[in-house]
Amino acid sequence: MEMMKNIAYCKAQDLADMVEYSEGKVVSLTLSQNPNMNVTLFAFAKGEGLSTHKSDGDAFVQVLAGKGKFTIDGVEHIVEKGECIVMPAGHPHAVDAVKKFKMLLTVIFPPE
Repeated sequence: MEMMKNIAYCKAQDLADMVEYSEGKVVSLTLSQNPNMNVTLFAFAKGEGLSTHKSDGDAFVQVLAGKGKFTIDGVEHIVEKGECIVMPAGHPHAVDAVKKFKMLLTVIFPPE
């Protein structure tokens, strides 16, 4: 049984090329999802974002292209291509596109 979707097995790939920007939108592509984790690619058009929310799991973000603003517990963090940040479970956070950017989000949920 394959655990991944929307991505080829046994083939080197550029994650940033797998999701395209769309003016005025946030585009996402789920790569894996189960009760323990969620792996999703995102492409944010400039000025787009995700409003403040909380997650039940730790959210690990790797910025693949561009620059994003991550607000965690009211503190702003600018994260650029090649950098990463963790948004802890249960903490309010938001994501905004300072300029268009792409990211890989991996959320790890606690065992039930």
